[in-house]
This record gives sequence, C-alpha cells and structure tokens, in this order.
Amino acid sequence: MNPKNITQVSEFFLRGFSSQPEVDKILFPIFLLMYLLTLLGNVTIIVLIRCDRRLLQTPMYFFLSHLALADLGFASSIVPKVLQNLVSQRKTISYHGCLIQMFVAIFIGNADSYILASMAYDRFVAICRPLYYSSIMSRKRCLQMVTVSWTITMFHSSIYTFLMSRVEFCDPGEIPQFFCDLYPVLGVSCSDSTTIDLVLMTEGIVEILGPFVLIIASYVLIFSTILRIPSAGAKLKAFSTCGSHICVVVMYFGGISFVYFKPNSNVVELQDTWAAMIYTMVNPMVNPFIYTLRNNEMKAALKRAIIRKRFH
Repeated sequence: MNPKNITQVSEFFLRGFSSQPEVDKILFPIFLLMYLLTLLGNVTIIVLIRCDRRLLQTPMYFFLSHLALADLGFASSIVPKVLQNLVSQRKTISYHGCLIQMFVAIFIGNADSYILASMAYDRFVAICRPLYYSSIMSRKRCLQMVTVSWTITMFHSSIYTFLMSRVEFCDPGEIPQFFCDLYPVLGVSCSDSTTIDLVLMTEGIVEILGPFVLIIASYVLIFSTILRIPSAGAKLKAFSTCGSHICVVVMYFGGISFVYFKPNSNVVELQDTWAAMIYTMVNPMVNPFIYTLRNNEMKAALKRAIIRKRFH
C-alpha cells in the first residue's frame, strides 16, 4: 500500500452489535443488568472467601476467589465501554485506550484459563491422590500456582500489546467488534503483520490450548478413577465435586474456540460478536451463581456471614 494512504489513527470506531439505535436501546438495559449481576456475584464470592478462614484455607475456594477476581476484572475492562458506546452516537475508543483495553483483556482473560487449569489439577489430586492431597496442595503450592497464572499471562499480554503498538493503521480504523480484540484490531492494520501473526500462531495457541489440554488430561484421569469406584453413591459424590467446574470450562472454552479456532478466524462476522459476548459478559455473570447455587459450603458461608452481620 502507498505510504501516503496510511494514517496513524487517534481513535477506532467499534462496530458493536448493531448500527440501529433502536437495537442499542434494547441492549443497554440488558447489558447493564448483566454487568451489575457480574459485580454482585463476583464481589460476593471474593468477600465470602476472604472473610471465611475455613474457605480461604481450602485450595478449591482459594482458586475460586482468584477466578472471581479475574472474571470481575475481565468484564470491567470491556463492559463499561460497551455501555458507554450503546448510549453514544460515536461508538469510538481512543488509540491508547484500545491498547490498554487489549492489554487488560488478554492479561486477565488468559489468567482465567490458567486458574481454571489450576482448579482442574486440584480436583485431580483430591480424587486421584487423596492420601497426598494436603501435602501436594499446600498453601505454598497454591500461591505458586496463582502467581504463575497471573505472571505468565501478564508477560504474554505485554508482548502482544507491544507488537500491536508498532503496527500502523488505516484511517478510518473500523473494528468489527464491540471491544479491542487482537484479530479484529489487526484486521484494520496497514503495515506488515507477519511477526504478530507468527506470535499468534505459536505462543497464542499454546497460551490458550496449554491450559485446556491440562484440564482435559486432568479430567480423563479423574473420570477413569471415578469409574473404578465400586460404590454408586461415592461415584455420584465424586462427580458432584467436579460439576460446577466442568460447566464453567465448557462455557468459557466453547466461546473462545468458536471465535479463535474456526476457519478464517481473522475474519470477524456477526455471530463471532455474539459468541464473544458469551465469554466476555455471560461467563463472568453466571460463574458465581454456578459455584454458589451448587455448593453447600458456599451457601453455608453466606449464612454465617449474614448471621455475623445481624448480630453486629
């Protein structure tokens, strides 16, 4: 392309869900309610676990508090801007705001998958190595696992954001998505993107598939162990401890796989926008309810918190 036709844009236009104001008016209260439920659910889980020593010292709930923190941060990096654009005539985001949103979304979103992998490993040890559970899943080990989950994704996100900051964009920069995601933003670039494409095909795939493979491997071993349990009641109890986690994993990786691992994943279509909504808005909203409604210990902790509040 002729260099004269390349202009470093100061802002991007976000296409979003629809170009019709009537649709935006319908979507705004729906997305606002979803975001408020996300805040309520995840903040409740974080406060409950952090204020309840019994839960905080249990690895599964320690990881769950970090998952809730990741869901809260992930949704908060995207949804407020979506709400603003739904009521605005100019659906834009500044160049630097786009890079910041991209960094935070990649950092926290990928941390989500590593924390889910940590939770799968915890279930593997609890079911397949119960006699060694307390020694393997020590407080130190749990801290190391969440530290790695947050650190490695911050490193990867920094690489992606730095590479994207070196890319030149055509004016007007119209992103066919409701937030600054890698592929949609890269699609409006005018400079050579060979390096970024190579990084996305190598480290990007490993970063998403790595935790997913660990989760699958954990559950293959878990299910093979459960099937060897002679008691039907014991089998059901073992399965029930994994049910909530499996639901969350299927929803999270299902949405991501549809967007990133379909043919021509660099071409964003309308169904990709709605699929992205699943893992950016719906998952962070429903995860707390999946874990609390199916979990007696979380419900008991909530009752204890209400009783303490009432007597104080």
